[in-house]
Amino acid sequence: MTVLVVTEHLDPTADLVVRELTVRGVDVFRCDAADFPQRLTLTATYSSDPAGALRLGERSVPLDAVQAVYYRRPSAFDLPDGLSPTERWWAEGEARMGVGGVLTSLPCMWLSDPLAMARAEYKPLQLATAAAVGLRVPRTMVTNDPVAARGFVASVPDGAVYKPLCGGIGVENGRAMALYTAPVEVDQIDDSVATTAHLFQQRLAKAYEARVTVVGDQVFVGRIDTSSPAGRQDWRADYAGIRFSSIEPPAAVSSAAVALVRRLGLAFGALDFIIGDDGRWWFLEVNPNGQWAFVPDLREPITAAIADLLQKGSP
Repeated sequence: MTVLVVTEHLDPTADLVVRELTVRGVDVFRCDAADFPQRLTLTATYSSDPAGALRLGERSVPLDAVQAVYYRRPSAFDLPDGLSPTERWWAEGEARMGVGGVLTSLPCMWLSDPLAMARAEYKPLQLATAAAVGLRVPRTMVTNDPVAARGFVASVPDGAVYKPLCGGIGVENGRAMALYTAPVEVDQIDDSVATTAHLFQQRLAKAYEARVTVVGDQVFVGRIDTSSPAGRQDWRADYAGIRFSSIEPPAAVSSAAVALVRRLGLAFGALDFIIGDDGRWWFLEVNPNGQWAFVPDLREPITAAIADLLQKGSP
């Protein structure tokens, strides 16, 4: 049986898992969506006895030999040059529906199911589900109403922050740009709020932050300490000033984190928390495919936990 790893070619985090599976003697077939259709060949037939295979270079794997899929961070399909805009639009759609349709039809374990991952990206869904499983959630408003936004910010005693609903890296004037959590005052909110949805949240006084990684029913917690103003607001804005260590979370937080990931239909989740001076844990968000190898003490145990699930073929 084979573990199918679907990710971009340069993915050091996936490399750790592939290496661990290889050491264990597990067969791994790794490919990227960018390999299709110019390097990766897909064939699948559907009848009373479905069959098919993936072929990349000299390697191939029968579809019925795939016992688990590690779905990490595939890049875009690499279509042939010379296509017109209409042809490219059509070919991209057919590739997405064809490759995605075949892979999601496989009767195997996913870490994690891409359809569940896409749904779990919605932050309002994350917050509602977190509250339902017993996690402490900060007061939050999603709106495109400037009046409502100003009223919310004014009503929060300790101030408010603005957070992107989507995130990711953009490009402006040839430069990579990222939007991080930022404090917001009432007089900063103007009518431009009406142009799209915005997320405003109460500001939380923090002692430190934590990245809680859930793999199946196992929980691993990395403590994140930073002293710079930018890092205190959003630790991703100051990697150079961060200190990582592993800690044990409260039992209630651990069990609720597992429940949240399961309720979202995931086998893996990277949850972010703020821990206040009073020791209370506040849930911020869950990344259904977040990074985890940046905490040195947890790199090996999380790698092993992911490999265990993929090797077993069930959560």
